[in-house]
Amino acid sequence: MTTTPEVIDLLIEARWIAAVDPDVVLKNHAVAIRDGRILAVLPGSEARQRYLPDQHVTLEEHVLIPGLVNLHTHAAMSLMRGIADDLPLHDWLQKRIWPAEAAHVSSQFVYDGTRLACAEMLKGGITCFNDMYFFPEAAAAAASEYGMRATLGITTLEFPTTYASDADDYLNKGLAVREKLLNQPLINFCLAPHAPYTVSDSTFERVLTLSEQMNLPIHCHIHETRQEVDDSQRQNGQPPLARLHQLGLLGPGFIGVHAVHLSEDELQLLAETGSSIAHCPTSNLKLASGFAPVARMRQLGINVGLGTDGAASNNRLDLFGEMRLAALLAKGSTGDASALPANEALRMATLNGAIALGLGDEIGSITPGKAADLCAVSLADIESKPCFDPVSHLVHVAGRECVTHVWVAGKCCVDHKTLRPADQNDLESTVALWQNRLEVRWEA
Repeated sequence: MTTTPEVIDLLIEARWIAAVDPDVVLKNHAVAIRDGRILAVLPGSEARQRYLPDQHVTLEEHVLIPGLVNLHTHAAMSLMRGIADDLPLHDWLQKRIWPAEAAHVSSQFVYDGTRLACAEMLKGGITCFNDMYFFPEAAAAAASEYGMRATLGITTLEFPTTYASDADDYLNKGLAVREKLLNQPLINFCLAPHAPYTVSDSTFERVLTLSEQMNLPIHCHIHETRQEVDDSQRQNGQPPLARLHQLGLLGPGFIGVHAVHLSEDELQLLAETGSSIAHCPTSNLKLASGFAPVARMRQLGINVGLGTDGAASNNRLDLFGEMRLAALLAKGSTGDASALPANEALRMATLNGAIALGLGDEIGSITPGKAADLCAVSLADIESKPCFDPVSHLVHVAGRECVTHVWVAGKCCVDHKTLRPADQNDLESTVALWQNRLEVRWEA
C-alpha cells in the first residue's frame, strides 16, 4: 500500500545536524518545516519518501545548527564601529561614546545602524539578538525588514539623552512601543535598566514591578569593571549585585551582562536565584575589563549565554568568534582543558541565550515544534579538512565566513551567502553618509 507524501514547505538535508537539545550530532538527516516550524527531524532517506516539499535544500558538506542567539548587543552602535578604540570603559563611555550619541543619535540613526547590524549578524548565522539601545521602534523596523528575531530593550537611564528626558520618560516611551508592536511575532521586549551606576533604586523598583506584571526579562550591565564594584561599595555600602538582590531583581528573569568581577558568594547568589549571564568575552578583553569566571559559573549551573556587545566596543558582531574565545579563555584561565567543551560553547550561543530571554520553548535547538531558526555552516573548504568532530570544527575551525544559509521562522534570509531581500548598495551608501557626519564631529 502506497502512502501519499505529506506536503510541506521546506526540507533541508544536511551531512550533519547539531541539534543542541538533545546534545547529538545526526549524520545524513533532514529537517522538515511547515508554517515556519520544525515538523520533524529524521533520516534523509526516510524524509524523501515521507514528504513532498515545495523547496528541497541539500547541504552535502554542511553542519546545520540552530540560529545563533546574541544575548547582548547595542545594534545601532554599528555606525560607531572603531570610533573609540584602546580606551578603558569609563573613558570610552564618558569622553567618546556619550558625546557622539548626544550629537547624532536619532530615530534615523538607530534605524540605519540596526540595519547594518542585522546584515552583519544574519550573514554570521545570528537569527535573534537582545538589544539595549534607544528608539526601539526604529530598531524593530530594521529587524523586521531583514526578517530577524529581536528582543528589544526598554532602555532606562536617569539622565536625559536625545531619546528621553528621565527614567519615567524612557520607560513610558518603551512601553508604548511594546504595546504598538505586540502583534509582531518576531519582536519581543525586555526591560533594560542600563547599569546600577546609571539607575536609581526607585527606578529599579518600578522596573521590577513592570517585569512581574508583564512577564518581561530584565537585562542589565553588572560588575563589568573593578571600578564599578569599588564605586558602589563606597557610595552604597555594598557591591552592585547585593544591591540588586536587596531590591528583588535577581531571579530567572534577570540577565546580568558581563559579570566579570564576582566573588564566590556572588556566584553562589546568581546560581541560587536562577539568574542568567550574558558573557561578552571579546568586549571584556578589548576594554580591559577582565576575565569572567565562566568555568565556575558552569560548575554552579548558572545559565550563561553569549553576547557580542556593540560594534563600538568589540568591534565585530560575530558569535563564532565569541564561541571560540569563550572556550579558550575558560581553558586558559583555569588550567583545565575540559573547562568549556565545544558542545557547551555551542549551547551557550544558542539554547542558553534563548532560555535567558524566555524563548527556550521557541528557539535555540533543532527540536520538532520549535520555530525553524536555522543556520548552515559549510565545512567544504580545504581549511576545514579533515573533520573528525563537526561540533569541534564549529567552535575551533569554522568562522562566520563559512555560513552559507540562514532561515528565521522557516524563511530564508541568507541564501548562498547572499542576504535576501536587501539592497546592500543602499545600505553601504547610508553607512558612508553617517561616517562622514561622525568624522566631521571629531575633526572639528
